[in-house]
Amino acid sequence: MIVAIIAAQYIRCEAATPPELPRVYMQTVYALPVGGTTYQPKSAVEFQNALNSCKLGDVIELQAGTIYKGPFTLPNKTVGTGWIYIISNALASLPQACNRVSPADAPNMPVLTVGAGAGGAVQTVASSHHYRFVGIEIRPDAGKYVYSIVQIGNGEKTEATLPNNIVLDRCYIHGDPIAGSRRGVLLNGAALAVIDCYVSDCKEDGADSQALAGYSATGPIKITNNYLEGAGENVIFGGSDPSVPNAVSQDIEIRCNHFFKPLKWMQELWDIKNLLEFKNAQRVLVEGNKFENCWPNAQSGFALLLTPRNQNNTAPWSVVQDITIRRNTFINVAQGINMSGFDSPNISQRTSRVLIQDNVLNVVQMPGGDGRMFQVLNGVTDVAFDHNTGFCPNAYMVSDGSPKTDFFSFTNNIVTHANYGFIGSGTAYANTTLAMYFNNNWAVAKNVDIGGSATNYPVGNFFPPKISAVGFVDTTTGNYRLAASSPYKNAGTDGKDLGADLDSIAKSSTYICDVPMASVKPQESEKTINIYPNPADQFFTIQTNATDRNATIITISDELGKEILSRRSTHNSETINISELPNGVYFLHLQSGGILTTGKILVRH
Repeated sequence: MIVAIIAAQYIRCEAATPPELPRVYMQTVYALPVGGTTYQPKSAVEFQNALNSCKLGDVIELQAGTIYKGPFTLPNKTVGTGWIYIISNALASLPQACNRVSPADAPNMPVLTVGAGAGGAVQTVASSHHYRFVGIEIRPDAGKYVYSIVQIGNGEKTEATLPNNIVLDRCYIHGDPIAGSRRGVLLNGAALAVIDCYVSDCKEDGADSQALAGYSATGPIKITNNYLEGAGENVIFGGSDPSVPNAVSQDIEIRCNHFFKPLKWMQELWDIKNLLEFKNAQRVLVEGNKFENCWPNAQSGFALLLTPRNQNNTAPWSVVQDITIRRNTFINVAQGINMSGFDSPNISQRTSRVLIQDNVLNVVQMPGGDGRMFQVLNGVTDVAFDHNTGFCPNAYMVSDGSPKTDFFSFTNNIVTHANYGFIGSGTAYANTTLAMYFNNNWAVAKNVDIGGSATNYPVGNFFPPKISAVGFVDTTTGNYRLAASSPYKNAGTDGKDLGADLDSIAKSSTYICDVPMASVKPQESEKTINIYPNPADQFFTIQTNATDRNATIITISDELGKEILSRRSTHNSETINISELPNGVYFLHLQSGGILTTGKILVRH
């Protein structure tokens, strides 16, 4: 697969097949419709009337500070073109596009509310589509608990009838501070995005609660640059069987978010589980996020879980595969990342092709916590841990269960051995654990095991006695780059420094907006062009659904107009290698059948 080529650049170990990145990325460039009707409802009744009357391409402008009591339903529109924007009339006083809002912005937002037992404040019907909410506060009535504050999806039975193309942009979505709410946004649809939002107070005693949750979704799904607060799982895909047969949440982009659990919840009654969980998902990119605060409560305190679940025993297709988790930071978590190969006793598909790379993990001792950094259970296949830097109080790798794990790779990491290092249930050392729980196709090499011993560990690893012997620049400030004098500079299997690449983490944690493509001549056919990822690192892919035989001339030029590349393509998918291009903005020109499409591609290594 072309996308697999992209992923392969991040690890050069033959033990594990790399995951496929998302095939499609949701584009969310802010573009307020022009030329349509603008509605300015002053009451809840007028707002629903506007929703009922408006056409695609219209704008509904709500009054900042006005409370509109719902629920409100998004009809399936068949007239007009483009999107319906629902915006604050004080939008100019809110953060600009591509900037996250906060509760301090609430005075400049209209407020949509809903009472208990009435569903979400915003609800969809079958095939609701092309709605964008911008600068809106959405919450329950004061003192009320609701299941889903924004409810996208209503038990649709077919993929064709799923709500789709719905964007929440710079919205403040929150449960009641006392009563809580089960979830902020239910994501049971296709082509959905939550961007630059602040989602909080999603909490419940006696049941799981989430900021965002999707279990009967397809994709693509985009979650970028949000503050996400949930007691159970801050974000989860799966957890209940899909109403759409064979549905798997897929092509999911999760970037530049702050996953957070307030420490005051440790003294309250909410059920606490983890920060991010996948139970039925594939082709996922988790990049540049901050995961902060997770402790044992209703679960054992792992921050991130990959565990396929045929939850109600009606979805045996449930799977977790092609998951890329890179360039993230984990702060103040009782345990790190846990994965399991299969559901039990219900039937699921096997967890496969997982990459954990260039992450920094700070696992700390907490009451009731086991202090494990990584845990691999029950026969995961093709899993790679590469170039991570992590600290833990107990063990950095634990394994158990059957069948054995296949094609396991643990390379170029810097980790603390702590009490047990690399162990399994009933096995005390790495070599015995690998023999017991892993098939003989593993690779464990070029790792720094701080405080460990080479005895009963695979050869080709390093065992400094203490953290100060590693040669970090400054551990007191969290600067885990290697100093020039470190013995582990350029010592990796790929010639790079061992441990996480903190420069890459810093770049990936800096949010950059989508860059729009624009045609100089309107497209009169059904041809569509998709370019991803953008920003791009090593490669980007141009994909079209064209069925004609016209060749496409692809040209890339720099900001001075100098031509960098020109290529003729007759394929519907073309991958361009940009690994040698310096960081910057480049102009892309695609000419086919007399139609010239131009746009920008951002190169960011």
